[in-house]
Amino acid sequence: MEPIIFSKEAGVATIKLNRPKAFNSVTRELALQFQKALDECAADEQIRCVLITGEGKAFCAGQDLVEVTSPEAMPGFKSILEEHYAPIIRKIRALMKPVIAKVNGVAAGAGANIALACDIVIAHENASFIQAFSGIGLIPDSAGTFFLPRLVGFQKASALAMLGDKVSAQEAESLGMIYKYFGDAEFEENVNKIALRMANMPTQGLAYTKEAFNSSLVNNLEQQLEAENRLQIAASETEDYSEGVKAFIEKRKPNFKGK
Repeated sequence: MEPIIFSKEAGVATIKLNRPKAFNSVTRELALQFQKALDECAADEQIRCVLITGEGKAFCAGQDLVEVTSPEAMPGFKSILEEHYAPIIRKIRALMKPVIAKVNGVAAGAGANIALACDIVIAHENASFIQAFSGIGLIPDSAGTFFLPRLVGFQKASALAMLGDKVSAQEAESLGMIYKYFGDAEFEENVNKIALRMANMPTQGLAYTKEAFNSSLVNNLEQQLEAENRLQIAASETEDYSEGVKAFIEKRKPNFKGK
């Protein structure tokens, strides 16, 4: 069974982690295929939105500990961090298309932090987020120490990382950790609706928005104003901007092409 199921439909690419019996925990094979799928999303102009989810009851339970604790364990932690997780996070943030984490169940450890690195996180009402690292003497990785404090605040992030508390979908939304959660009857329909909506939006403008938010994580005010100026000028030169303005004036629905 392939550890990643990759599919494309109506401008939306879906990357589904496919190790349901192991709660979609990450092995080297899964991590490398995950990266390959992200690369394909970046290269394919027909893909205008990316959806990351899990098969079965879990989104992703983090690292497969069997892989790192068996007598013939390969690879070691250095390889896991440098060759698996860091590239996945970098590719998600560098992908100039919106990336949605469709969190269908538990997201623990690196699984939680992969979700939090996405542009929009939408969770099932039964989903949960756990910084599971402290329970085995590790620290949050996969950019957890970068994104979590920025999402929920320094104090709350410290407590969640050190205590390893389970955060429900409802609490995650109230904390600003995620965008929204939906009940069982609404989850699939609403996530698909949001993904299709984004796939039909001005993709280049969304890409510039993502680039602006990325730069805001390291820029001071003056640097960020300069970044906004540069990106707004670039956005104003896209075909989608021209179409959007024309459609507004003509009082019709715009037909964006992501260019």
